[in-house]
Amino acid sequence: MNQTPPISGYTYGTAAVPRSPVSLTDFELMKQSVLFTDDDVKALRQSYDIVKDQVEAILDVWYGFVGQHPHLLAAFTGRNDGKPLNEYLAAVRKRFGQWILDTARAEYDQKWLDYQYEIGLRHHRIKKNKTDNVPATDHVPFRYLVALVYPVTFTLKPFLAKKDHSPDEVEKMYQAWVKSCLLQTILWSHPYVKAGDF
Repeated sequence: MNQTPPISGYTYGTAAVPRSPVSLTDFELMKQSVLFTDDDVKALRQSYDIVKDQVEAILDVWYGFVGQHPHLLAAFTGRNDGKPLNEYLAAVRKRFGQWILDTARAEYDQKWLDYQYEIGLRHHRIKKNKTDNVPATDHVPFRYLVALVYPVTFTLKPFLAKKDHSPDEVEKMYQAWVKSCLLQTILWSHPYVKAGDF
């Protein structure tokens, strides 16, 4: 049996991940606030079979976008010389690919919620660089977490249309991705928000 080797630093569902300070009840209210429904869960899960064999192509687009913008690439550059850290970019790319699949699976349980907190910590100076033990810049500015929701989802839409689904189905999957990415970005923002203000 041919098994895929584990992804370095991918700790979803393990004891290494701290419990999210956001409860599942809080998350349900967040979903209501962005009009995220069971139909969106179905649309995300429908997208899984579409994106699963396009992950590398999607990542090529996203990495190309980041690479064209030095202020975004800065998160992956050496803190002393400002040069891109290729091994770090490659390690994050593998986890980013898994994030695509996890998003499409739409399994909103405690393990998933906890891992969103972990992702947020890894963007903030609290845990930035610790997963890969790299000398990169030590913080992803909050403004870019929010700003990237649009290019990530907008550039994903053409991939959702590649498997002969109707325009209506593609639009539903796209809207579900927008809502899910917005929800995840809000969860990732927790470490950035002053205590008591989230």
